[in-house]
Amino acid sequence: MAELSDQLLLVAILGYALAMLGHAAEYAFGAKGAVARVALRSPRELAAVGVGSASGGDLPQQPISPVRPGRPVHPPRGRAELFGIGAVVATVLAALAHVGVLVTRGLAAHRVPWGNMYEFVLAVCLVGAVTWLVVAAMRPSARLLGLFVTLCLVLLLGFAGVVLYTPVAPLVPALNSYWLKIHVSTAATASGLLLVGFVPAALFLIRTSYDRGRRSFPASLGARLPDAATLERLTFRLHAFAFPIWTFAVICGAIWAEAAWGRYWGWDPKETWAFVSWVVYASYLHARATPSVRRTTATWIAVVGWITMLVNLYVINFVAVGLHSYAGLD
Repeated sequence: MAELSDQLLLVAILGYALAMLGHAAEYAFGAKGAVARVALRSPRELAAVGVGSASGGDLPQQPISPVRPGRPVHPPRGRAELFGIGAVVATVLAALAHVGVLVTRGLAAHRVPWGNMYEFVLAVCLVGAVTWLVVAAMRPSARLLGLFVTLCLVLLLGFAGVVLYTPVAPLVPALNSYWLKIHVSTAATASGLLLVGFVPAALFLIRTSYDRGRRSFPASLGARLPDAATLERLTFRLHAFAFPIWTFAVICGAIWAEAAWGRYWGWDPKETWAFVSWVVYASYLHARATPSVRRTTATWIAVVGWITMLVNLYVINFVAVGLHSYAGLD
């Protein structure tokens, strides 16, 4: 079972990578892509840049049919949409393989499959993948964001498989508690939701920068993104949904700490950074609800919140020693 889990992880990473390529193709050739913008140009504009004329180099000389007045011009979107749909299908298949990774690892270890850092990252990414599929089903117009979500999944899972991998082993005695199922599962759920929430937050800042006239990278990516208002609303809804779950995870952790160590809070590095993340996300929601605070300012707070989550997940486990040193790393 352990070997099957490792093989399924490779399948899941490959599936997310294929989905990323499909989203990239839709991103490039869809209605807002470079090819579509050329298709929407008038014959006069095409002639001005040398398309269909003698200055067009080795392009074939083909007559361009005039556009009838009143008839809308549609770019050749069919193939691009197929790439996007194929990317969603690949994400579904990769998520199923991802479920198999955790199930087979749990069967091999005879316990819940989130007992160390490697397994926790697997669980967080699975929640992120499922969350993204729900968002894509509810908001098809946001499907282009799948390029960035699957990119995050490939990077996180690849890093987990190469750097964080831990052989299957029983739980250390300190983790052998029913609170592991409650505290860690809610923390992984909230982290996966916040991962997906980070994507539209970062893209909202890029889109806003593009709308203000900037054309250098990464602002240039904003031309093909959904409008800023859509990205901002999606950011808020994901964070508003995830924050109570993260709050519950922190409370459960405090209760477990009292049962295991005789105190609710001891300013352990992991506890401290969990609290820092909680404060940052609470600040984001407060800023988002305050009319005098700009949406860009509030969204920057959300981005900082995800940075604190990464610090808590990676930096603390690598460089700090505390009562939460159960990452399984040497």
